[in-house]
Amino acid sequence: MEMNKTRWCRATLLLLLSLALRGAAYLQERKNYIVHLRPREGADGGSVEEWHRSFLPQAAARLDSTADGGGDDGPRIIYSYTDVFTGFAARLTDEEAEALRATDGCARLYPEVFLPLATTRSPGFLGLHLGNEGFWSGSGFGRGVVIGILDTGILPSHPSFGDDGLQPPPKGWKGTCEFKNIAGGGCNNKIIGARAFGSAAVNSTAPPVDDAGHGTHTASTAAGNFVENANVRGNADGTASGMAPHAHLSIYKVCTRSRCSIMDIIAGLDAAVKDGVDVLSFSIGAYSGTQFNYDPIAIAAFKAMERGIFVSCAAGNAGPDPGTVGNGAPWMLTVAAGTMDRAIRTNVKLGNGEEFHGESLFQPRNNSAADPLPLVYPGADGFDASRDCSVLRGAEVTGKVVLCESRGLSGRIEAGQTVAAYGGVGMIVMNKAAEGYTTFADAHVLPASHVSYEAGAKIMAYLNSTANGTASIDFKGTIIGSYPSPAVTFFSSRGPSKASPGILKPDITGPGMNILAAWAPSDSHTEFSDGGADLSFFVESGTSMSTPHLSGIAALLKSLHPDWTPAAIKSAIMTTSDAVDRTGLPIKDEQYRHATFYAMGAGYVNPALAFDPGLVYDLHADDYIPYLCGLGLGDDGVTEIAHRPITCGGVKAITEAELNYPSLVVNLLSQPITVNRTVTNVGKASSVYTAVVDMPKDVSVTVQPPMLRFTELKEKQSFTVTVRWAGQPNVAGAEGNLKWVSDDYIVRSPLVIPPKGEQQ
Repeated sequence: MEMNKTRWCRATLLLLLSLALRGAAYLQERKNYIVHLRPREGADGGSVEEWHRSFLPQAAARLDSTADGGGDDGPRIIYSYTDVFTGFAARLTDEEAEALRATDGCARLYPEVFLPLATTRSPGFLGLHLGNEGFWSGSGFGRGVVIGILDTGILPSHPSFGDDGLQPPPKGWKGTCEFKNIAGGGCNNKIIGARAFGSAAVNSTAPPVDDAGHGTHTASTAAGNFVENANVRGNADGTASGMAPHAHLSIYKVCTRSRCSIMDIIAGLDAAVKDGVDVLSFSIGAYSGTQFNYDPIAIAAFKAMERGIFVSCAAGNAGPDPGTVGNGAPWMLTVAAGTMDRAIRTNVKLGNGEEFHGESLFQPRNNSAADPLPLVYPGADGFDASRDCSVLRGAEVTGKVVLCESRGLSGRIEAGQTVAAYGGVGMIVMNKAAEGYTTFADAHVLPASHVSYEAGAKIMAYLNSTANGTASIDFKGTIIGSYPSPAVTFFSSRGPSKASPGILKPDITGPGMNILAAWAPSDSHTEFSDGGADLSFFVESGTSMSTPHLSGIAALLKSLHPDWTPAAIKSAIMTTSDAVDRTGLPIKDEQYRHATFYAMGAGYVNPALAFDPGLVYDLHADDYIPYLCGLGLGDDGVTEIAHRPITCGGVKAITEAELNYPSLVVNLLSQPITVNRTVTNVGKASSVYTAVVDMPKDVSVTVQPPMLRFTELKEKQSFTVTVRWAGQPNVAGAEGNLKWVSDDYIVRSPLVIPPKGEQQ
């Protein structure tokens, strides 16, 4: 009897253990997916949520519809997308995912991926002033327009988000506010909506609050209200404001720190469109090179564009390599990053008398590196030390200025912390060759200077010429008028777009280097606070910073021209942009070479001209269908993007060059190519424009007709552009401009012939 009981207990334990292990394995096998469905035929099948549940296994669907939301593992359906995406996000096992893929009506499954997060001077640098002249005040500073920010949330108590002078939310606004227990802040007439999604909404009494700083920075850049005496430790001092300081903000927290789940991003886009935003600002990395029907963000943005919402996206920070640009769909504005004419200047002086300019946000009054000190380069001394100063074991740096190699986009402050920990009293960060002249104003923890590659090479040459090299670092504060400006930064992602190389991307360049804007408490910046007090403003760089500049400018244009389509606003921004710097010379890249259109897009944004562009190249949602069919995506692929059934056999497909875009990319081989364009008159009713072509002499361009006459506003005129080689084809390609010139306007479109190796 005792033996039988023992056997029974052992068998029971083994069974329970087996069930537990199988249950644990079952839970572990569940993964997050976005389920993309084909457009629903008819609306008789119940609610959208019920339709989505019908694709789950029966047991899971029953659990998901119960009050407990799906059992111990939570609901199987995480989001039901209703506005910008046909489908839902769900937790599925591998077997369930495979079964769902084979289900009629399922187009595609996307496994969950995480995307990275991609001022006082910029308004003035862009020609926006507080006086009555110009269009800033004339536009009402963006009054009445709602900008949706998809990012890490917002610090609502920051003075940049006060609502002095702002009107209540517009009629028909449907957004909600999730702030709870916020001391000194919450929703008001500036922040009219705030929501958090996914892990950003878990275990928090106030989910949309920014704990990373990034979202607060981008929101204030787009639409921060006026704040006087904004600075960081006395640097970059002035009146801070966003591009559209009287626009409303709606916040969608889809990121935590630097992690942004694609499921949460689509949920945020879905909510923003449903709420009724006018502009979407998206400073998040993208699927680079993925064709558009495999890119959930491009698919969602198409629906937003169709609803009349302007979508502004970061080009990415993967430059300067070609073909790295992301967010390349033509219905989105893709923004590159450029510099301004402000530097937070340092001066490095060597023992041989040579001096070099650099930058640093840390400008100490008690400067331990003011007098000449021994200069050392740890990477060359044979110890266990790295050239970028990430490791200094065995290197003798105590009491010295340490020369460190740049780590690229990050790591400079950490290098200074390492140098200081080993007794160094100063640091010079020198660029690698690919980084050229792009220098960051960082919040260093010791006297430091970030210098160009050219300066670094000369400092290295000096060190190699002497056994007793010395250096000192002097601090000059904020300098206005640095040259050349603007220039494209090294990190700004470059074209051509791999998804659609026949569309010029990026579209435009905006201020993205050393941008001062509002800040929220952040663990990553506590080393630069005063006794634990957090800074109200901070300086950051990236296409994350250039994107909200363009979002705010789009809001100004939307306020001035509420009837303009997103394509018309984009055209106005692109065709009025600057291809030359403040001295009238072509805009330069990080090497101070002539920047190509693949680096800067059409040029550097000039909002003071964009409000009255004369002519625009307009597009509506249906106009993209022939282009998408021409890309060879097939009926199913175009259907997925358009959110409705499309049969390309019934559509006259066009090439990328034939899309009515404000720029032209012509894959020119030996035969001439002719493309069509249509412009809409939004300037003066009675006006005459003449075609002016600026191209290298080995390229022949013919425009027919060469003159356009308009007699009324909103009148449309079409023309053809024929491009041919005047001699032998140039394998290096060519760049130039097509301009329509009247007495009052210059409407400029880039014209690009790609190098032979990049032609498709």
